[in-house]
Parts: sequence; structure tokens; C-alpha cells
Amino acid sequence: MASAEPPTLRGRIISALSIFLGIFIFYTSFSGPFESLVQRGIFVGIIATLGVLMYPLWPDSRLRPLGIAIDAVMVLTVTVSITYIIVNFERIMTELPWATTWDMLMGFGTLAVILELSRRTSNLVFPIIVGLSVAYAFFGDMIPGSFGHRGFDASYITEIIFLSDRGLWGMLVNVASTTLAAFVLFGAILLHTGAGETFFELSARLGGARPGGAAKIATFASGFFGAINGSTVANVATTGNFTIPLMKRLKYPPAYAGAVETVASTGGQLAPPIMGTAAFVMAELVGINYWSIALAGIVPAILFYLGVYSTVHVIARRRGFQPVSPENLPDWRGAVSLPRLAPIFAGLGGLAFGIINGNSVELTACYGMLAMIAAVIAARVWAGQELREVLWIVVRALEEGGRGIVIVGILLVGAQVFVGLINLTGLGVAITSAVLAVGQGNIPLIAALMAVVCLIAGMGLPTSAAYVMVAAVFAPALIQQGIDPLTVHMFVLYYAALSVMTPPVCLGVFVAAAIAKAPWMQVAGQTLRLGATAYVLPMLFLAYPGMLGGGGVEGIARALISGAVFAISMAHLLGGARLQGRAWTIPVWAAPACLALLAPWWATLGGAALLALLIWAEARHRDTPATPTQRKAA
Repeated sequence: MASAEPPTLRGRIISALSIFLGIFIFYTSFSGPFESLVQRGIFVGIIATLGVLMYPLWPDSRLRPLGIAIDAVMVLTVTVSITYIIVNFERIMTELPWATTWDMLMGFGTLAVILELSRRTSNLVFPIIVGLSVAYAFFGDMIPGSFGHRGFDASYITEIIFLSDRGLWGMLVNVASTTLAAFVLFGAILLHTGAGETFFELSARLGGARPGGAAKIATFASGFFGAINGSTVANVATTGNFTIPLMKRLKYPPAYAGAVETVASTGGQLAPPIMGTAAFVMAELVGINYWSIALAGIVPAILFYLGVYSTVHVIARRRGFQPVSPENLPDWRGAVSLPRLAPIFAGLGGLAFGIINGNSVELTACYGMLAMIAAVIAARVWAGQELREVLWIVVRALEEGGRGIVIVGILLVGAQVFVGLINLTGLGVAITSAVLAVGQGNIPLIAALMAVVCLIAGMGLPTSAAYVMVAAVFAPALIQQGIDPLTVHMFVLYYAALSVMTPPVCLGVFVAAAIAKAPWMQVAGQTLRLGATAYVLPMLFLAYPGMLGGGGVEGIARALISGAVFAISMAHLLGGARLQGRAWTIPVWAAPACLALLAPWWATLGGAALLALLIWAEARHRDTPATPTQRKAA
């Protein structure tokens, strides 16, 4: 997609820097990263400069001249700091230099730039949290009891933040500048080579001809797009601009249309391969291979979308929502044409080659990018398109990939400072002890406390930042109870992702409500109804190892069957599926869901049999077509 910037000097600089960043990501993915501080320093310098240019201070305001001066100082501060780090990286890593006044100015100046850019690109919540961690490092020795610490002076804090690889240039920044950046660029190339149109047309064909077809299109399309771009808000804004008006044209209530798009887009953050970009961070925090995390995310993602799809289907049947008319559905031949499919299959083939060959994640992504670029050039030139036009597609993809890493990169720099200071001060250990003291070894209680904390802490934050902050502070509480670290981190990730659709600060709902032109509280209410099953799903991780690929074939099969029975039963319950004896509707639909959660196999199979019987009974007594009175009451 071409840049939306006007052809001004600032717009041209943004495009040039974005393309340069895309090339930098591609080059280091193929040849390997530079020395740690050099790689991370260059990356932070570019994204900070792009952040200042893309999100200027006080645009279209009388104060813009002052804003230009402040922006210039920010860029100068980062440039000087990065240059100092790159020139002195060997001394910093080998001699552990004592921080001077100049180091303090550069370190805290760069941190101030990152926090200001976090405010511009996200909101005030994130910089306030990071700022409080800095204040705690300075003044925590004044706090009595277990939440206090021995105290640290400005020199030592500067060494952590600026003159080491634990602060501004830490592990999360390494992930952002290598693995995560490579897959963001992979996704940008994939979408620009025609996958976006293909995904949407396949979604329309898969779901459009069924009852409630427009909502099912939103479910499929948001899942496809979300798995690539990894952002709920961006997903809602992209697919929602088509699916929400389509649902409204077919007489869906505006709040319901917005809710369908919000829930389906939220699931995209939890669907492999990208999983809201948090999967790459998790690989570093947990210390396991990224592909293991992607595989662990498959069953939960299937169950998430099974729950959403089933709920949408039940509501559509009960309320009489009609399919999309055939003339409004795309032709299969366009979606499965060679120019459309060649880059997708080539990209997947490149990834498969890298995995089989045992290459690094970045190099594997690079193979996928190279395969896609070669395939799109060959397919489109063969179809008669000029080579120059095809090459511009690649250039625009590099530009979009560079832009796409800016926000998450800036937030991860800030999150790394937060993590470094939490580890320095021991706050995470103190909070873990407090949680364990409250829980008294009761794992369900500790898990419930963590779930609430994740939902609250993640409000207003992108998923990656929310996940890092909560995982750094609270994940050890469950890990110390003997639960597998991967299970705990997936648990935290799910609730951090769900916070984006949880009131009162629900960014995904706000965007969907604006598109649907509906009160956001109504959209939020419908969202909670459609996504209620998703709030229970992470709790199942603790009960069934097969949910995340553990327990062998039997464990995975048990998790799939139990999860499917639970999701479909809850869909009928939440969707208002009616039986002949309406007084018993709620407990009857809840029965197979409860059976699916019990330990013995007979309970799972009994729940599946009971669910099948209830679905048959509901189909026999379904009131179709729905009357206008029933539609209003639904």
C-alpha cells in the first residue's frame, strides 16, 4: 500500500527512512545481526527518528513552531546518544564504565524521548507506568517493609539504563530489532503481494453464503489478517471498514456489528504465526524456541474462533440474519489465481525450508521473504505486468514494513527499561511473595488474581507491552507453584490480549464503535457476550496440558474435544439457543460445558453426546423464520 504521507519534505524523509529500515531488517535477517549494542542502537535511532517524524508534536496548531524545535531536540538527543553507544560499545560491554554526568544526560534524555514517543503513539498509561518504575528505583528506599529496597543513586541507575544491555539496549530491544522486525517485514511483503485481497475473498466465500454471512466474513477475515498484522486496533480499522458497513446494510444492529469485528480481531493477536508480536518476546523470556510457542498457540486459537463462529451462527439462526447475496460475493477464480496464490505458497515454502534446515527464526523469515519476492515477480511478469511496477510493490512493502515496526519497537524499548528496573529493585519478587501469601497455595485463586491483574494492567496498552509488564511482575507467582513457564506465559498473554476488548479502557471497542456509529458501551456489552468463552479459555491451560501441545496425542485430543464441547455449548448458551422447555434452557446448555471440564474421559465423551442431543433438539424446535418481535427481544 502506498504511503499516505503527502509529498512534502517530511513525507519523503519518512518514506526514505522507512525503506532504509526495511532494508536494514532484511539485510541483518539474511547476514546476521551486528554486534549487540550496534544492532540495537541503530534500530532505536531509526525508529525514534521515524516516530518523531510520523507523530509530530502539535501538528496543525499555532504551537507547531515550538513543536518543531522540541522534535529537533529529540532527534538530536537520540542521534548523539546512539553515536556514543556505537563508538564505545566495546568499552561499555567489557569495562562496565562508571556513569559520568554526560552519560546521565544522554541516558535520561534518550529515555525521555522514548517515553514521549510512547505517549504520542499509544497514550499516557504506558509512559506513566515506566516513569513510576524509574521513580521507584530512585526513591524506593524510602518505602518501609518488603516493598522497599536498599536504594540506588543516579550513576548506578544510568549504568543499568544506558551503559549496559539491561536497559535501553536490552533483550526486548534485541527481539524487536531482529526476530520481531523480520516477521513484521514478512507480513508486510505478504500483504502487499496480494495476500490481503486473497484472504478477504476466501473469507467471503467461506462464510458469506451461510446464515449471518456478513458476521462470519468478519470472523474469518479478521482471523486471517490478525494472524499477520498482530494488532487488534489495526485489524478492526482495516477489516472493520468493510465488514461493519456490510453487516449494517444487512440490518444487523450497529452495536452487534462492531462487537463481532472487535472479538474476531482480538483473536488475531492469539493466532500463529505472529500472535500479536508477543510470541517473539515470549521466546526470549521463557527461553524456548519460537516455533514451539507458535505450535502451542494452534489449539487455543482454533477453540477461540470456534467459540466466536458458533456464537455468531447461533445468533444468526435465532434472529434470522440472512446470508450475503451471491452477487455480492467474489468469484473463487480471483482468489485462487496464480498471481494471488504464488506468493503465499512460496512464502510458506520458504518458511518450511528454513525450519527444516534448522536456521534461525530471522533467517527463516528471510527465506520466506525471498521466496515471496521471487514468486510475485515471476507470476506478475508472466501475467503481463511490467517489471518496474512489480518492483515498486516490493519497495512499498519494505516501506510499510519499516513503518510497521515503529510503534511496537518504541514500546518495547520502554518496556525493557521497566523490566530492567523491576529486576534491579526486586519489586517483582516482592509482588510475587504478596500474591502467594494471599493465594495460600490455591492455584485457582492465584490464577484468578493474575487474570484480573492482567486485564487491568493491559487496558490502554498494546498487547506486547502489556504482556511484558505483567509477565515480568506476576508470572513468577504461578511458576513457583510448579506450573510450566510456557503455560503461565501463555496464560498471561491471553488475558493481556483480551484487555483490549475489556471495558472500561477497550481500544478495539472504541475503534469499532466509531466505525459502526454506535455507543461504545453497547458495543462493549455485545463484545463481552460474544467473547465470554475466551475469558475462560486460559484457565483451561492450567487444567489440560494438551491445550498447549503437552500430554502427547491423547492429551491434545482430550483438549480439543473438551475445548470444542465447552466452546460450542457456551455458544448456544450465550447466543440464546432455545429449547422447548425454555425454563430449563440455561442449565441444560451449561451441563455439557461443565461435563467437558471434568477430569475423566467419560465426562468429556458424555458432554459431547449430550451436546449433540441438545443441538438436535434445538434444531427441531427452532422458531424459524424469526418474527420482528423475536428479533427485538433477542
